[in-house]
Amino acid sequence: MLGWVIVCRGYAAQEMQAALEEKAGALAQCRAVNVQEGLSANMLSRMLCDALHETDSGDGVIFFTEENGGTPYRTAALLSHKHPHCEVISGVTVALLGAAVAWRETLTSESFRLKIVEQGGENVSSLWHQQQKNPPFVLKHAL
Repeated sequence: MLGWVIVCRGYAAQEMQAALEEKAGALAQCRAVNVQEGLSANMLSRMLCDALHETDSGDGVIFFTEENGGTPYRTAALLSHKHPHCEVISGVTVALLGAAVAWRETLTSESFRLKIVEQGGENVSSLWHQQQKNPPFVLKHAL
């Protein structure tokens, strides 16, 4: 099963997880990380790293953030490059995550990414989708 880490500013992550659990019951391998004002980037990175390891059963972990490009998104993106089968999805809502609960047990992280972005509409994106728009710099010649 895919692990989920919901990371948002303020208490939105905790509120989102509570709303999901009210509808779907307790969610195994799911953690909420609230990003409070004044939290250092180093501390946020450590919190997300802990959440990643707590939720990963070997099938992969999905980070959910409220917006593309914010501090939670960028920090999750840095962690995702170091771990296989780790995805970052932005622009999610409680309704979308509620629909996606069932997909956690049947889809790979890559298939989950594609499906949730497709189902989520224009406000939902992923790190992978953003990188396809702006491919990373590649050095063509050895120095």
